[in-house]
Amino acid sequence: MISTVLVANRGEIACRIARTCGALGIRTVTVHSDADENALHTRGADESVRLPGAAPADTYLRGDLLVKAALAAGADAVHPGYGFLSENAGFARAVQDAGLVWIGPPPEAIEAMASKTRAKELMGIAPLREVTEADLPVLVKAAAGGGGRGMRVVRELADLDAELAAARAEAASAFGDGEVFVEPYLGGDAGGRHVEVQVLADTHGTVWALGTRDCSLQRRHQKVIEESPAPGLTAELTAELHALAVRAARAVGYTGAGTVEFLVAGDRAHFLEMNTRLQVEHPVTEAVFGLDLVAEQIRVAEGHRLDGDPPPARGHAVEARLYAEDPAHDWAPQTGRLHRLAVPGGVRLDTGFTDGDDIGVHYDPMIAKVVAHAPTRAEAVRKLASALERAAIHGPVTNRDLLVRSLRHPEFAEGRMDTGFYARHLPALTEPAPDPYAPLAAALADAHGRSRFGGWRNLPSQPQVKRYAVAGEEHEARYRHTRDGLAADTAGEAGEAGGAGGVQVVHAEAGLVVLDVDGVRRRFEVGRYGDRVWVNGTALTALPRFPDPTAQLAPGSLLAPMPGTVVRVADGLAAGASVQAGEPLLWLEAMKMQHRISAPVTGTLTALHATEGQQVEVGALLAVVDPARAPAGDTPST
Repeated sequence: MISTVLVANRGEIACRIARTCGALGIRTVTVHSDADENALHTRGADESVRLPGAAPADTYLRGDLLVKAALAAGADAVHPGYGFLSENAGFARAVQDAGLVWIGPPPEAIEAMASKTRAKELMGIAPLREVTEADLPVLVKAAAGGGGRGMRVVRELADLDAELAAARAEAASAFGDGEVFVEPYLGGDAGGRHVEVQVLADTHGTVWALGTRDCSLQRRHQKVIEESPAPGLTAELTAELHALAVRAARAVGYTGAGTVEFLVAGDRAHFLEMNTRLQVEHPVTEAVFGLDLVAEQIRVAEGHRLDGDPPPARGHAVEARLYAEDPAHDWAPQTGRLHRLAVPGGVRLDTGFTDGDDIGVHYDPMIAKVVAHAPTRAEAVRKLASALERAAIHGPVTNRDLLVRSLRHPEFAEGRMDTGFYARHLPALTEPAPDPYAPLAAALADAHGRSRFGGWRNLPSQPQVKRYAVAGEEHEARYRHTRDGLAADTAGEAGEAGGAGGVQVVHAEAGLVVLDVDGVRRRFEVGRYGDRVWVNGTALTALPRFPDPTAQLAPGSLLAPMPGTVVRVADGLAAGASVQAGEPLLWLEAMKMQHRISAPVTGTLTALHATEGQQVEVGALLAVVDPARAPAGDTPST
């Protein structure tokens, strides 16, 4: 029997595995980098072992340090979680060679399936060796790992070499393995759906296929919303997917939990890969089948049999991944203090963060997974959308609004989505829609309890005005101090926040404002942290009364959209060079992804402040392209 498990992972993953271990009476040891010294998975474990450094290559990808940590802490088993070294056969062997129990599939199965090139060969599918115009579009894909890292869609042959180089660098950084391959791209352009089958196998020859999951809603080939069962599949296609998944597992002598992934186009299924680990989206399968897959992994590792047939499926489950990122600006990852994370009850919340934690630059920007289960798909979707909409998420920009709108979009509601969903609908899904009364609520909460100078007069007081930036635009809120307390100013134009004649202040305090809007009472929960304010789901920035007139940047200034490391500068780029709008100038690596930074306008590069290896903060000036000095014959972009 296993008594102590070292979790060779971090964040939400480590917290989720530790939760099951605790329920089973198993002691848990976690590991932490210096960047994770105060992380939730570090604080919540029975014990934690430091891995010196911050970058994944120096910490969570160091199998030797992980085995050493397990032995030092007296662990008798290692659970790799998902991501990092979870699909690394060498690490699995090192764990076993150290006399520890490996809670995962045999190293030989990992070798056969964790490399996507070898997995495809095993299933009789060969990757492209030579790419021609006729093959386009193609997909560059990392042979190891997953999560969309090391993956690029190439639509122009001239871009292939650059995208291969970027994919290799990204894969090496995320997984310690820079091998990539090329295959035909059968994604959203062809209306394909990403469907997968959860398998669970014991050491006695039993293999379960635990339903299907649809993971078609993706950004940058990373899943955003997943559900089980996959909607709209015929009984015949579902049976075929189950049979193929079981066949793949048996072909490599698989044990434990794994996932076989397919692209489904019409009534045809195309094998993509087998992930020899637990998946991020495993909670939807757990909800539908009433299982704890981590507990089952541990039971299999201890030699227990799977009892009979799989349990029956009940109802429908949907999961949304809440990311610290800005979908409206190329999904740029965000960092900073997560002041508050509160999700209504009735849904499952898997997270590695709590109030006051910092979201850093070194790791994946996922904050949490939110999962809803209900008797029907429509009920589960409604339940999840409502919980996300009512959640208090105070901190960096997130994809919360995108998730809510995606769940309520007609294509998703009707089960007609495919992997091109965001390519078609992203602009509409990210259109700012702040609450028009949020600035007034913020101003009233800020004014609560403030004393006025002098005594009360019979003449009406002058309106107080506060200015806020909301979704990139400036808004004013107007209110008055009266003998009865605070009142909305009625001098503004009807329909403007704080100016509508039909707005009455019912209650105002620092954390809660209640307004009567044309006879309907609305509650506004307010959280303020410095100059940042959150009113329900709307984020605002309090603006100074007298703006600094010198706070200006030269036209064409290129600012870092996120904190990160400059990993590459375009060959030969230097001040004085002529550049075209959209031309790649440099690449930033943040949260294990590489982000291309392009020229904002056509013109002349008058300054280049970025150098390879340089650490930059968000808003740092990287370069300046002067549009007024565009090369002859070029028209500056507007």
